[in-house]
Amino acid sequence: MRNFKEVEQHIVGILKRDLPNNLYYHGLHHTMDVLRSAELIGTQEKLTENEMLLLKIAVLYHDAGFTRVYRNHEEVGCDMAKADLPGFGFTTEEIETICGMIQATKIPQNPKTKLEYIIADADLEYLGTDDFERIGRTLFDEIKIYLGVESERQWNIIQMNFLKGHTYHTNFCKKHREAEKQKHLKEIEKIVAAYD
Repeated sequence: MRNFKEVEQHIVGILKRDLPNNLYYHGLHHTMDVLRSAELIGTQEKLTENEMLLLKIAVLYHDAGFTRVYRNHEEVGCDMAKADLPGFGFTTEEIETICGMIQATKIPQNPKTKLEYIIADADLEYLGTDDFERIGRTLFDEIKIYLGVESERQWNIIQMNFLKGHTYHTNFCKKHREAEKQKHLKEIEKIVAAYD
């Protein structure tokens, strides 16, 4: 029946085989990082066993659409989940919940339920961690290829505006990640101010 390990094996196999090698940010490592974050936040937010299962499945699929497209990959990930998950014993209602979570990671984020809040925060938890600069660099390298961002200046302005517009949704991230995120924002604002 609904066995997380079986779904994980299935989708991780697809990600390993089909994700482009130049997804420096959105590679398999990102999905596994988000899975760890989601479990951490989900535990802090006291999810039931079933909620945690649905959350973890949604994380596995949230960027699976990158195996086929770059833009609007969330829709494709959702289609993949709808095609795969009935075979793993998930109900239509559960798959709708999972698709809601996948869509909640779309930028700009607009999560509406507790589970959607958690996956949205897990996906961008790094903004408020020590890994911000290292992980941000991988995103810059990726969007240079896919979105035509060329200069460090352009990238820093994008990052600054993104951080200004971003909000965490869970109590855990508000308490443990927001202050660090604000520090990163101040640093980038200084860099951008120096351009003028």
